[in-house]
Amino acid sequence: MAATNTAPPPVDSAATVAASAAVSSEELTAKAVHKRYEGLVMVRTKAIKGKGAWYWAHLEPMLVHNSDTGLPKAVKLRCSLCDAVFSASNPSRTASEHLKRGTCPNFNSVAKSISSLSPSSVSMASPAPSLQPNNRKRSSSSASAGGGGGSGCSYHVPPLAIVDPSRFELAFSQAMSVTTVLTPSSGNLLPQQPHLMLSGGKEDLGALAMLEDSVKKLKSPKTSPGPTLSKTQIDCTLDFLADWVFESCGSVSFSSLEHPKFRAFLNQVGLPAVSRRDFTGARLDTKYEEAKAESEARIRDAMFFQIASDGWKSKNYGVPVEESLVNLTVNLPNGTSLYRKAAFVSGSVPSKYAEEVLWETITGICGNAVQQCVGIVADKFKAKALRNLETQYHWMVNLSCQFQAFNSLIKDFSRELPLFKTVTGNCFKLANFFNYRSQIRNSFHKYQLQEHGHAGLLRVPLRESESTVNIGSVYTMVEDILNSARTLPLVLLDESYKMVAMEDPIAREAGEMIQDVGFWNELEAVHSLIKLIKDMAQDIEAERPLVGQCLPLWDDLRAKVRDWCSKFHIAEGPVEKVIERRFKKNYHPAWAAAYILDPLYLIKDTSGKYLPPFKRLNSEQEKDVDKLITRLVSREEAHIVLMELMKWRTEGLDPVYARAVQMKARDPVTGKMKIANPQSSRLVWETHLTEFKSLWKVAVRLIFLHATSCGFKCNWSFLRWVCAHGHSRAGMDRAQKLIFIAAHSKLERRDFSSDEDKDAEQFTLSNGEDDVLNEVLVDTSSV
Repeated sequence: MAATNTAPPPVDSAATVAASAAVSSEELTAKAVHKRYEGLVMVRTKAIKGKGAWYWAHLEPMLVHNSDTGLPKAVKLRCSLCDAVFSASNPSRTASEHLKRGTCPNFNSVAKSISSLSPSSVSMASPAPSLQPNNRKRSSSSASAGGGGGSGCSYHVPPLAIVDPSRFELAFSQAMSVTTVLTPSSGNLLPQQPHLMLSGGKEDLGALAMLEDSVKKLKSPKTSPGPTLSKTQIDCTLDFLADWVFESCGSVSFSSLEHPKFRAFLNQVGLPAVSRRDFTGARLDTKYEEAKAESEARIRDAMFFQIASDGWKSKNYGVPVEESLVNLTVNLPNGTSLYRKAAFVSGSVPSKYAEEVLWETITGICGNAVQQCVGIVADKFKAKALRNLETQYHWMVNLSCQFQAFNSLIKDFSRELPLFKTVTGNCFKLANFFNYRSQIRNSFHKYQLQEHGHAGLLRVPLRESESTVNIGSVYTMVEDILNSARTLPLVLLDESYKMVAMEDPIAREAGEMIQDVGFWNELEAVHSLIKLIKDMAQDIEAERPLVGQCLPLWDDLRAKVRDWCSKFHIAEGPVEKVIERRFKKNYHPAWAAAYILDPLYLIKDTSGKYLPPFKRLNSEQEKDVDKLITRLVSREEAHIVLMELMKWRTEGLDPVYARAVQMKARDPVTGKMKIANPQSSRLVWETHLTEFKSLWKVAVRLIFLHATSCGFKCNWSFLRWVCAHGHSRAGMDRAQKLIFIAAHSKLERRDFSSDEDKDAEQFTLSNGEDDVLNEVLVDTSSV
């Protein structure tokens, strides 16, 4: 039995070096620290004068001295609002985390001081005109007609004046006009002009009042007191506004910043007007540089990373968009994802081009140290681009996206299962009959209103030939007919249908179909299978599983499909054949290797040991584990890593550590039980299992890999703008920066949804239409 090697306790090498350092080195360190301090003080001084970032008004550099020598040893940032102290390595990040996110207890009161404006100052910004209390009712109504002037004075309206019609050579015999000359709050009337007639009638009263008010203001100008904010408050507020606009990535139009109503709002709360040119220029550049610097700093801190590439596979949901957005993201070992860049492609993309884009992204991050990139996960090009890169660079593990794989499986079923073809054809016949026959359609709408409270056509794909290409539109058609299961039989009892059925064989065929129980069973079976796989795909998109979870994921799919076959009396053979074909297209040896090496999947045996689940692999998958692990190490280490793998197979992990890794906690958002610390699988290899000198290096680089390329979702409104202006160099540059800022913010919040999806969900919930599913599947063309 091999002796267990116990790693010596870590030694604080920094403390040892510091204790033995010479006085001269301490002085050099002190000088460097003091220089850093002076630099920060200079930056803060400029910022306070309006030539720097807003947060310097609240962060003050300070020196921390060595208690023994008295020399400065570090520079810190102190929050002037709450006296908290932070590292000075990244002031922008400190401001973002401490101030913007509400960690500082006193910052909110400063930022929200706009809301503390006095009502009097707000009311003076745009007061409504008032009338003298002793006016007659008729005069008051006349004044209210012209009260849109919105000036800061109150106006008095004189009585109606009768105008002599003989003065005007007009077609009408009589004319009445109101001569309203308004003066400021004194209430005095200008000399009446009884024969003056305003050509616009009563509607001219307000304009005339504004004219007189403008004349008075020009003669004796007065500054209208309004809400006053300090420069710091204004800068802070506009900074938040810019964050919101940029992070919306197209949901908020830049043109809306110059909308009159929005400008009126800014004026009402004491903010200056903003221009779209400012937001698409200097502010955009500043935000982009801050986000980019933060992203690159995090990448530099990581020892290795994975590239995720999503968007090669078209996901236009039937929307005619010429350009496709390819998102390139960096996945770090600690579970965070950072946006790298966007690539816009149109039409069919050659595999070689995709390979070049991926490799340029890798070299752009790590230069010549390309071994930092552990691998790639993408939604397309597994057979060519990904395989070519993996062949050229033996340390890389390139995977296909499992979200895309599950969606492609639905298309496989629609192509290869006769049941799908039968149900799709029957649905087309039924939907076209009810949509195109006016008598039947009217009857159908009548019963729809009666049963559901709303009426509409059955949704049908544009062409029947698209049923195997755009399975999403087929799903909505099947769903519409299934939701009409109570309405369609009522139509058959209507006299209009009976009259049509007497002469039309298609009507009789539709009636027989509706009355056939087998048709509804097959319809429900197809709908149930699509929904089963679709729900699993949505869970994959939300959970973003790692590579070690792929084998259990497909096993779970097989079990659910077997239950589906049993429920609807479907032969399992053809269905399992389709699943296995798709499984083999997406399978990678890393699935089996990560499943074995990840402590999350260790199984407790009868002796109490936690051992890797080799028993759940078939013989081919066991061989894949050996081949992959030896490929990821040097030739000299190949035999060593296999010996360590055998030791891992027989000894496993200490039960206490295994239970700690597999510990679960309830997610407060979803209510599901999830792994309490997802990073523990990797950390236990880096800290506790270091006796496996070669195997631990493979394990930590393998088990953190993502199995999906899902990430940032861009709004369709923004993509349409890119299609229209993407050929402009300046426009494309702005688009890249805007996408980077929005994606960086969303990935930081781990928000993988789009604003359009949220709005659609909100409208559905607010209308109470829980029985109608408005989600559409993505294009599931084969990988």
